Amino acid sequence: MPVFPCLRPLLTLAASVAAAFTLATGSARAAPLEAVVTFSILGDFVRQVGGERVAVHTLVGPDEDAHAFQPRPSDARRVGAAALVVANGLGFDDWILRLARSAGRGGGITIVSHDVTPLAGKTALNSHDDDHEHDSHGADPHAWQDVANARRYVAAIAAALAAADPDGAAVYRASAARYDAELAALDDEIRRRFAALPAGRRKVVSSHDAFGYFSHAYGIRFLAPAGVSGSAEPTARGVARLIAQIRAEKIPAVFIENIADPRLLDRIRHESGARIGGTLYSDALSGGNGPAADYIGMMRHNLRTLADALATPPPP
Repeated sequence: MPVFPCLRPLLTLAASVAAAFTLATGSARAAPLEAVVTFSILGDFVRQVGGERVAVHTLVGPDEDAHAFQPRPSDARRVGAAALVVANGLGFDDWILRLARSAGRGGGITIVSHDVTPLAGKTALNSHDDDHEHDSHGADPHAWQDVANARRYVAAIAAALAAADPDGAAVYRASAARYDAELAALDDEIRRRFAALPAGRRKVVSSHDAFGYFSHAYGIRFLAPAGVSGSAEPTARGVARLIAQIRAEKIPAVFIENIADPRLLDRIRHESGARIGGTLYSDALSGGNGPAADYIGMMRHNLRTLADALATPPPP
């Protein structure tokens, strides 16, 4: 179709504006980087740093238990094709190594816990017939429960994204710096809130031993009938000792985890006289409409739930 001379300046201007808009929005670059992460908390970290430059697929979704994950053939295909695979390490998601091998993945896996100083893990309470309440069992993998470690995770993710997508390195650095400032403020908020609690009330019971790093960082003592994986079955003697300890130390509350079967804790609550303090999020976020849809929301929910329950004096 012929172009009238009077329209040529307008068409040239429109083309220039379109080109500038394309450059500004980044739509001219290739499709988003494909990243596969092992579980929902890591998924949030990668989204916070990657933004629109990264398409994130989470293998173990919200309210799902990564300890019990059974991969599907489609998961292997995703892992094999991904530009970046991100895992926690410390024994939490070792199944990703087997999945990557079965997928014939040529690239490596980013383990975000490399700069974490691990705490010793624990097995189920009295799961062995001995005189110890807990037995050491490798490293505790739940390092993200200390916000200082979450900041280390974010730094590792930013470096991995920059290596996989050098053109976006400045974007990833800026996003990581912005998010790191939010995490630093969150860490301060948790410390200030718990500092106001009397030391004698800083004791709780949770479903499994997922809060060791939280305890170490923020001074809340957690007892649990199950070990770090939640898969070891506590013995009747171990549960009886835990109930006696709750009574003797006047531990005010027991907390259900979003990924755990609540029946054992309900029995402990009934026999010990402690009250249910609420639901904590340990290994997985909530769905998008829940109270823990992202990491900062999860930690603030756990903070409020714990602080509110512990602020109430235990029954006499």
